[in-house]
Amino acid sequence: MMATIDPNLNIAPLTETGRKSLKRPVPDGVWQKCPGCLATIYRKAAERLQNVCPKCEYHFYVPAAMRIAQVLDEGTFQEWDEQLRSTDPLQFSDKKRYADRLVDEQKRTGLSDAALTGCGMIRARRVAIGVTDSAFIMGSMGSVVGERLTRMVERATAQSLPVIIISGSGGGARMHEGILSLMQMAKVSAALSRFHGAGGLYISVLTNPTMGGVAASFASLGDLVFAEPKALIGFAGPRTIKATIKIELPAGFQTSEFLLEHGYIDRIVDRSRLKNEIARAIDYCGK
Repeated sequence: MMATIDPNLNIAPLTETGRKSLKRPVPDGVWQKCPGCLATIYRKAAERLQNVCPKCEYHFYVPAAMRIAQVLDEGTFQEWDEQLRSTDPLQFSDKKRYADRLVDEQKRTGLSDAALTGCGMIRARRVAIGVTDSAFIMGSMGSVVGERLTRMVERATAQSLPVIIISGSGGGARMHEGILSLMQMAKVSAALSRFHGAGGLYISVLTNPTMGGVAASFASLGDLVFAEPKALIGFAGPRTIKATIKIELPAGFQTSEFLLEHGYIDRIVDRSRLKNEIARAIDYCGK
């Protein structure tokens, strides 16, 4: 028997506001805009591809811990020198005190500083690995970053391990520590020179962005230099260079593709292939 509606009931039609209220709201964070193609993409679709856009293959930022998980065999990472902490030798202050900035950055990112170092396995090959993270004061290189990377390279030298450093640093040297920060460029480079003299294999992986003192020191010294697609790599940024020399820069200047064409890097490697490419390089070099 079909139901009938009493004609005497006073049922007002739905207003525009009423219709909207019946729609289920979309939770925050389900969708994101890709900076590469400007498309709105389903966040989980990108996460399944290791945070790569499914439409244009733009490589999103990923934190240091996630890079470790993507590159190393599951459960094999052992962190080194986590106890090291930055101090405030200059009593530096800009918009806030450097000491307070460090505490805020540690709470926000869950990192103790901008570099994470340790050892682990890549396809059952033991390696020493360091990752710099642009989320922590733009991945700038302070005393702790330099000390962790130097100690990591020295352990790798003593244990005859390949060294992998994945650089994501847009801040270069950390001005809050003055000359102590600049010294880290030479210190890490010197450790890598000793490592090279001992016959070690160093694979440098450049991500977006790799700039400043990081690009001008250890990030450029790899026996093999890989880079993610469309990563910004260089010393000064393109806007600074253009403003200084007053000329138009070539198309794609300072991108991975431009630098590969001009011999600065050896290979562009998608994030999904990086683990296999590193393992193949280690085998090829007999390390």
